[in-house]
Amino acid sequence: MDKIEKYMEELMEKSTPDRPVWNIEKILAGKKSTWDYIDGCMIKAIMEMYAITKDEKYFAFADAFIDAKVFEDGSIEGYKVEEKNIDNVNAGKTLFELYDLTGKEKYRKAIDLIYSQIKDMPRTEAGNFWHKNIYPNQVWLDGMYMGQPFYMEYETRFNNKKNYEDIYNQFKNVIETMRDPKTGLYYHAYDSSREMFWCDKVTGLSQNFWLRALGWYSMALLDTLDKADKSEEKICTLLKDAFVDLMDAMLKYQDESGMWYQVVNFGGMDRNYLETSGSSIMAYALLKGVRLGYLPAEYAQYGKKAFDGVCEKYLTTDEKGDLHLDGICLVAGLGGAAHRPGTYDYYMSEPIVKDDAKGVGPFLLAYTEMRRAGF
Repeated sequence: MDKIEKYMEELMEKSTPDRPVWNIEKILAGKKSTWDYIDGCMIKAIMEMYAITKDEKYFAFADAFIDAKVFEDGSIEGYKVEEKNIDNVNAGKTLFELYDLTGKEKYRKAIDLIYSQIKDMPRTEAGNFWHKNIYPNQVWLDGMYMGQPFYMEYETRFNNKKNYEDIYNQFKNVIETMRDPKTGLYYHAYDSSREMFWCDKVTGLSQNFWLRALGWYSMALLDTLDKADKSEEKICTLLKDAFVDLMDAMLKYQDESGMWYQVVNFGGMDRNYLETSGSSIMAYALLKGVRLGYLPAEYAQYGKKAFDGVCEKYLTTDEKGDLHLDGICLVAGLGGAAHRPGTYDYYMSEPIVKDDAKGVGPFLLAYTEMRRAGF
């Protein structure tokens, strides 16, 4: 376990708010990092490390990183409400904890700014947020994680739970529309207009079960539930039941290595591979689900097996003695400028990278749960 903390320290030492080494997309594009969900994943994990270790270096790093991006009036570098991109809400989750720890009023203002996007998001006819303004009428599993835990925390803390019913309905729609009754898995995305080339013209659904999307969604269920007022039985029961159902469905596809495949239900198919980010998320979800009492105690062993499997296969040391986490799918989506079709071949075509926060963040979150479980 010590080597994982060493790995974390190496990443922090090599990173600045403008140039974090874990934001591979920005590095490849030659751009500085401003405000995005990728850094949000990583800073959330660093804050969890602080929560369990109480080591000030984690808190100091996270605070300095976010402080550099949030201005005194609460505006945020590179963040525009009018983009209406649900991904950009994700990093806002770090602001609640940092506001509590520092009392910086600019963090509270930034929380309100991001919440103003939630209020302004375009919606499907059924009431779900569009994934992005540039993806009209589309609901992606990824977006449920990016937006709903922030929405729930704001409602619980600052808005007297006024929009719990809205959050309930958005999850209910996803469960009723995107869950495959045969496998219990969820399709990556849904186009309520049924106009996109990638969707089934009858159901509106995309074609495949992508591991990281299922991971994001499992975290959406668990983390939204974690931020809910537990006396609100209706929404808590919905989220808990859907979470337990999804964990049971995913365990049927867990490989003997402990990991899961990039396209979950096609293990062993040509070019399919055991993928780090989604497997790490599953480790986190299983371990945290047990800790919070939503899953039976014996499920912790499946989470541990997943975490150990990632370490064994993909946590490597280079010739200089530096640690790296490999096997991370850089990105996957649908439509857009690259005309991504959501086919099996498409998911196999996206780059596999090392040390990207979409893998490292969940891996470190899983590590904090391993620590809490006493493994």
